[in-house]
Amino acid sequence: MGTITKQKGTFRFKKVSKAFAVMIGAFITAYGLEAILIPNNVSDGGVTGLSIVGSELIGLPLGILIAILNIPFVFLGYKQIGKSFAIYSVIGIASLAYGTSIMHQVPTIIQGDTLLVTVVGGIIIGFGMGLALRNGGALDGIDMLAVLLSRKLPFGTSDLILFLNLFVFIVVSTVFGLQGAFLSGIAYFIASKVIHTVEEGLSGSKTFKIITNQPELMVETIRDRLGRSATYNLVKGGYTNEKFKEITCVINRLEDSKMKEIIYEIDKHAFVVVYDVAEVKGGNFKKQDIH
Repeated sequence: MGTITKQKGTFRFKKVSKAFAVMIGAFITAYGLEAILIPNNVSDGGVTGLSIVGSELIGLPLGILIAILNIPFVFLGYKQIGKSFAIYSVIGIASLAYGTSIMHQVPTIIQGDTLLVTVVGGIIIGFGMGLALRNGGALDGIDMLAVLLSRKLPFGTSDLILFLNLFVFIVVSTVFGLQGAFLSGIAYFIASKVIHTVEEGLSGSKTFKIITNQPELMVETIRDRLGRSATYNLVKGGYTNEKFKEITCVINRLEDSKMKEIIYEIDKHAFVVVYDVAEVKGGNFKKQDIH
């Protein structure tokens, strides 16, 4: 009984921690908008971008428009992704709306330098949105719309996100002008890259698939120099019908150059395929001691 109670307590703590992280991400995003982008006539993409334009045109507080315009997208997220995602998104969007309200009078930390504005603003809002997404919530509904449309139309999600944001930046240009729209697009691009980095983690992982004529030596050297284990898959060449041992090894992104150095040293003609790994769980991914 005590173990079950402890597990429930741990589960509740994780849920509260995630909600708190989503709120922190929302306040960071609000700061990036109110202290950097908006005072310099630069917008964001998505629903937030449309809310900024609406606020400039009709004079309603930005926070109110963010909350109202995201309502249908939260409902969409509830239907398409799930209840917990919708709850965390409500927490995030409400925190973003409140954050923009209380930070509206925050002094602008950068003024006039368009390059610095777009880079710093993009990094800050990207970090905030990425933190929210990493903890199960979203601060903008346009991604949810893109996921739904991709199921109905012959286009990928990323293509539809790009298309929908092109429409947003056309609307932005009516208020902030063509230069403001271009700067908003650059800031959004930087933010999207930062979001991806925050979601994956700063280190990330890579998978190496290697076919070599010296598989045992390759695995032994990887283990000795990197402290990483590897697995074998028996494969057969489609042309020669020759059988090979294909090596699979997952490494930290920071070990990439060392791994390539080992492969080239042992067999510079080895066939190598490398791809990014979004997440690694279970198994024995922990590094072994290197003696």
